[in-house]
Amino acid sequence: MDDMTWVYLLLVALVVAFGVGVVLLGRRRTRSAVESVEVPPATQPDPAVVPDDDERVGDLESGDEAVVDVADEAEVAPPRSMRDRLSKARSTLSGALGSVLGRSAIDADTWDELEEGLLLADVGIGVTTALLDPIRDRVTAKEIETPNELVAALRAEMIERLAGADRTLARRIDEGPSVWLFVGVNGVGKTTTIGKLAAREAGAGTSVLLAAGDTFRAAAAEQLETWAQRSGAEFVRGAEGGDPASVIFDGVERAASRGIQLVLADTAGRLHNKQNLMDELAKVRRVAEKGAGVVTETLLVIDATTGQNGLAQAREFREATAVTGVVVTKLDGSAKGGIVFAIETELGIPVKYVGIGETIDDLVPFDATEFVDALVGR
Repeated sequence: MDDMTWVYLLLVALVVAFGVGVVLLGRRRTRSAVESVEVPPATQPDPAVVPDDDERVGDLESGDEAVVDVADEAEVAPPRSMRDRLSKARSTLSGALGSVLGRSAIDADTWDELEEGLLLADVGIGVTTALLDPIRDRVTAKEIETPNELVAALRAEMIERLAGADRTLARRIDEGPSVWLFVGVNGVGKTTTIGKLAAREAGAGTSVLLAAGDTFRAAAAEQLETWAQRSGAEFVRGAEGGDPASVIFDGVERAASRGIQLVLADTAGRLHNKQNLMDELAKVRRVAEKGAGVVTETLLVIDATTGQNGLAQAREFREATAVTGVVVTKLDGSAKGGIVFAIETELGIPVKYVGIGETIDDLVPFDATEFVDALVGR
């Protein structure tokens, strides 16, 4: 071969080698990029979220409540503020308050809008009048002159109406178990409320026993037993259809014999007629205190979504069982948060706990200022 042929072959070889190198380098970079990509795990349902009672109860006429798996609530979702939780209730008032704040002066339409907003939130006509009358007087006296001052005065008046109530859950200071009776109609979340409070108390170091006094509803005892197992509480039940008072009495006596500090007692939510139910509840309270225990709380559980029906329930149960406090459930899912004012103002019964979500930590002590600020959108 001549010299030119060798030069030509050499150039071809160099070009081929360069091309192969480029291809290999591209493959290596592609593989490295793929290997460096973090593949997210498959999406799983949030274990901290348990369907609310009104989604799990099913047929409320039958009174059956589904069992809530406490173990699934071990991983708690990041906390949200009360304001976030009460978005539905706040939306009822936000239109009225927004319209008032948009005005240049306080006139007759201002009062109409405030009244309508409060009534739609289920505050009730009596409480609405009691809230607004003193503010009207201050407007007349020129102490309040602008819409901003008016809304601020309403907020202060609402907080004052709820201030001063004793919201602590009472306990014995001497020897023997304290007994908390839980009353309320079927479907309001009574048994789940007991379970969540049991978990809170056990977590705080209190020894707890759960007594399944609702012997007339097949699923009630099973649900309560599940809560007892998950929270490490003792559990007492009786025969289906048996005497509720005797079950609770047995629970109190077992607690006393084992040095257990607190008995949480479920009761029936419906018997064959209203008077029969109220008589049974009155009997349960009497029998619960015949032994070593003392009833320090009778807690009425009310579903916030029932609005003024909840107020009617509170009146009836108060007459039969000397209710000492109220637990309002499903407050986050209701536009009728004003029922809290109706219960406290008209009946004088303090709201002690509220349910603002589905997880175990979403049953929280009631805070008046936080509640009002969430309701009016502060």
